[in-house]
Amino acid sequence: MAERLRTTEPQYQKYVDNMDETGPVELGPMTSATWRLDPRRLTFMLARYKFVSKMLAGKDSVIEIGCGDGFGMRMVLQTVKRGVGVDFDPVFIEWATKVAKKEELPAEFILHDVIASPPPGKFAAAYSLDVIEHIEPDQEWKFVANIAAALEPGGICFMGTPNITSAPYASEPSRLGHINLKSAETLTASLAAAFQHVFMFSMNDEMVHTGYAPMAHYLMAMGVNPLRG
Repeated sequence: MAERLRTTEPQYQKYVDNMDETGPVELGPMTSATWRLDPRRLTFMLARYKFVSKMLAGKDSVIEIGCGDGFGMRMVLQTVKRGVGVDFDPVFIEWATKVAKKEELPAEFILHDVIASPPPGKFAAAYSLDVIEHIEPDQEWKFVANIAAALEPGGICFMGTPNITSAPYASEPSRLGHINLKSAETLTASLAAAFQHVFMFSMNDEMVHTGYAPMAHYLMAMGVNPLRG
């Protein structure tokens, strides 16, 4: 049996022991590439998840729409009892499911196209980060309406997306994939069609604020109380 690593300062031993027992964290296909190619972007991404986790603290069940490889949900699971992630890409769902089982997370990942139909179940809250800008404009209403349909009365939805004013500074891959960029006004209108109240926040890097929206790199809208019928 190999001798266990011992830290010079004993207060750090628990971290080494944890890694020995459970192995190192695997980032997943999306987050691994982000860490290698643009590590600063990972801090921005996690700041968005942190904001959502603080806003949804104490909720019994939340659903992430377009969860990708599921890495960000780990932060939300710090504050909610149960999480469900949906995505239409089987590669990401298989990865997220494998990690959730290994880490014994209170999370489930489901292969589902939200444009086609509402996700199964009812939830206290939903969130969708960096997804709506990839939705064809003529399909956007179905996307938002089907998210709202999965929420309980009084439910909350957070929708995050790059600001259209940031488009000139986007990378070439982003410009190709972002076919439905929003301003604060158009994102508000999108959610107002399915929620009684909409509140708009701005983000620059890791900072969330209510400042002048056209100068924000990122927008975060909160829809409250889904409309029915």
